[in-house]
Amino acid sequence: MKLSDKVLSMQHSPIRKFNPFAFEAEAKGLKVYHLNIGQPDIKTPDVFWDAVKGFNKPVLAYAESQGISDLQDAIVDYFKRFGMDLKRGNVLVTNGGSEALSMIYTSILNTGDDVMLAEPFYTNYQTFIAAAGGNVAPITTYAEDGYNYAIKERLEKALTPKTKALSLVNPGNPTGKILTRDEMDVVRDFVKEHDLWLIADEVYREFAYDGQEMTTFGQYKDIEDRVIIVDSVSKRFSACGARVGCIVTKNEELYSNLMKLAQGRLCCPTLDQMGAAAMYRLPENFFDEVRREYESRRDASYEALMKIPGLVCKKPGGAFYITAKLPVKNAENFLMYMLKEFNENGETTMYAPAAGFYATKGMGLSEMRIAYVLKKEDMVRGIELLQHGIESYKAAGKDI
Repeated sequence: MKLSDKVLSMQHSPIRKFNPFAFEAEAKGLKVYHLNIGQPDIKTPDVFWDAVKGFNKPVLAYAESQGISDLQDAIVDYFKRFGMDLKRGNVLVTNGGSEALSMIYTSILNTGDDVMLAEPFYTNYQTFIAAAGGNVAPITTYAEDGYNYAIKERLEKALTPKTKALSLVNPGNPTGKILTRDEMDVVRDFVKEHDLWLIADEVYREFAYDGQEMTTFGQYKDIEDRVIIVDSVSKRFSACGARVGCIVTKNEELYSNLMKLAQGRLCCPTLDQMGAAAMYRLPENFFDEVRREYESRRDASYEALMKIPGLVCKKPGGAFYITAKLPVKNAENFLMYMLKEFNENGETTMYAPAAGFYATKGMGLSEMRIAYVLKKEDMVRGIELLQHGIESYKAAGKDI
């Protein structure tokens, strides 16, 4: 018996695959600062729990495959803030942004088709694309210039004869890169010129710092037939466990065919959808305090990172991730040292090595991603341990 070539071509998550080593360290009594995973610690809004507790029907029945109407309406109203004129038939509720992406790729890709992604990219993209029979066509970026990808020459270089779509995360995971309006224009013009789908994963939309504008590719009327927006409550409302996301599209043919997949999986959880509808109706100023908190964590984290000699990183403009080039030859080897050999006063640090965020072999070997989802003092201490670990690692002659 043999497994499929598709599943064998996939990788285990570089974000989660080192967790067993962290658990081993903790079992030995060490405190591990988990900088590796984007699990927010901000309190989930009370309106979520109130909505769930308010359910009083005698039977918890199937919901409609496209989502409950109340949630669709709440999402339609939310996008009015960005000048978008949507209706229920433009919104398909999904089991988180992950199912949204999987359904999109299944709907638009034929076997062997390529999807352009800026590397480093969120690792699960490669899994979803491979499962749909596609391949990643990487847009290579570099730590030295802040992982910029919305440059026509870089986009043209990554284009292949089998490219079907350009997929992006804005603001970005894992880099925190946020597109300016001019850079969005570059992307818009590129997908129009080459007749591509544009998959805009905008789940971090509210996390735009330094006074930058919160935007969406849904605002471009001239490409609304090819723009597919992915949205989610996970990070925006600190409700990762709710597993509620959505696809927003004005392409009626795409929506109709996405419904085949939605009907095949029946529906999303009713109670979580009710809670999500309540959160989408929170006032716009709800995000002000949350944004300020994450921005202050970013500033503290970046300042601490800049104290590490030889580290390469530009200050990210959004989301809650920083990808940086460490002054070591292999970030995975160094992480294992941090978890197995190093500690300072019973403490050590964990991060996500970035090589698994690249499709190009050999790229990202010395890079890491951290998520600034811990309180400021914990972020600073975790990075301080990282700095001391590098000093110890090099002094021990292990950076080979």
